[in-house]
Amino acid sequence: MAGFHIEHFGCRAARADGEAIAASLLAWGQHCVPQSPDADVVIVNTCSVTAEADRAARAFIRRAHRRNPEAKIVVTGCYAQRAPQELVQMSGVSAVVGNSHKALAPEIILDLTQPPGEPAQPHAELAQPPAADIIPVSSLLAPSSESGARVWVDDRFAHSFLEEAQIVPGAQTRPNLKIQEGCTNRCAFCVIPQTRGSSRSLPRAAVLRHVEDFVAAGGNELVLSGINLGSWGRDLPERSSFASLVREILERTRLPRLRLSSIEPMDWDDELIGLMSEFAAAPLSSSRPRSHLARHAHLPLQSGSDAILRRMHRRYRPWHYAEKVAALQRAAGPELTLGADVMAGFPGETDAEFGETLAFIRALPFGYLHLFPFSPRPGTRGFTLHAERPVPAAAVDERMAELRALAAEKTRTHRSRFIVQELEAITLNTPMALAAQGKTSALTDNFLPLEIHSRLDANRPLRVRITGLDPEGDLVGCAVA
Repeated sequence: MAGFHIEHFGCRAARADGEAIAASLLAWGQHCVPQSPDADVVIVNTCSVTAEADRAARAFIRRAHRRNPEAKIVVTGCYAQRAPQELVQMSGVSAVVGNSHKALAPEIILDLTQPPGEPAQPHAELAQPPAADIIPVSSLLAPSSESGARVWVDDRFAHSFLEEAQIVPGAQTRPNLKIQEGCTNRCAFCVIPQTRGSSRSLPRAAVLRHVEDFVAAGGNELVLSGINLGSWGRDLPERSSFASLVREILERTRLPRLRLSSIEPMDWDDELIGLMSEFAAAPLSSSRPRSHLARHAHLPLQSGSDAILRRMHRRYRPWHYAEKVAALQRAAGPELTLGADVMAGFPGETDAEFGETLAFIRALPFGYLHLFPFSPRPGTRGFTLHAERPVPAAAVDERMAELRALAAEKTRTHRSRFIVQELEAITLNTPMALAAQGKTSALTDNFLPLEIHSRLDANRPLRVRITGLDPEGDLVGCAVA
């Protein structure tokens, strides 16, 4: 048996891709090793949303090859799709598998692990170069470097889903079920349409089957994820709504808790917000037979300035965003945790426009923020705007510092509200150092990290009393009998 190590970069959807690849390899008799120097195959599951993400992936590839020169390195994910020619020339890289072919990645990897003279039986798509039904990016799908490394990338994304791998609680207590791929919004700063293609949905029956299998395997919390999750179903023949799928999961399955990952503001329609009101109040540890919806909503913001949102080609205005937040608060109640993505330094951003963003964030009850400096991505409108009206790097650094300080203040204020209260939680796989102290990592239903003052197995639903905050700002508490 060959040992593989997989290194993840990027978003929940990207991690779900990597987990599906790993599950397939495990099912085919391979075994996973925790450190890259011990692996026969190192899989690098990349992100390319920023230039820093690209640099981090390249640095890991160099480090992995230096520490384990005999390992075969397979690069997949968004960077592999966007710039395969860059990656295939790197020392140690044996294959580059773009998002277009990630459903075939397990077979490509398996083929690399076979001894000489004993080739694997590849999928039909692997046996020959693509025919007329595939549009290559360039002269790929053939030896592309002196080492003979191969590249699997095209522009149709015909093999982009990995829906066969069963989702089970394991290394991830709360695994991601990716039900949607790609995006058609074409925001000015975003490279995702290039790296993942247009929006595509996993059929309803496949989604429900995955949920039911997860429950049968003993799962307690499942996270629905996607690149543009709220657009699920619009490409299907029946033109289904995402809210209708969520309702069916909540009503037809016995999944204890369903969590929704990032959803665009305008995709929080009345039907979806209504589900928060209907299903978000009951606790996970309840004996009631129905499923429950986590009291947590992540709405990408990017900017609180109307002018910046227009230049970004975002489909909402600040007042739209505030209205959605108010509706979600009414539906889910005061325990809702609200999160957002915020960007600093979009081309042409003035001090006054950045000030509008700060004021907007201060006015809303955010529990956490994901912060990013603008990164010009080739092929996007933002790349051209950056060449015309770049924001000085020093100004971007200052703005990021202000945002970090504000985010820390908002997070601490939100978490402090729950001291002496009781919340529903689920135990996680606890780091060894914390377990040695007799403690357990957990996550509350409203997405707050928690340390419990007792040693408990992972994947256990329980009710906890919050007793305070630790020096890092995480909640601490004890299980309620």
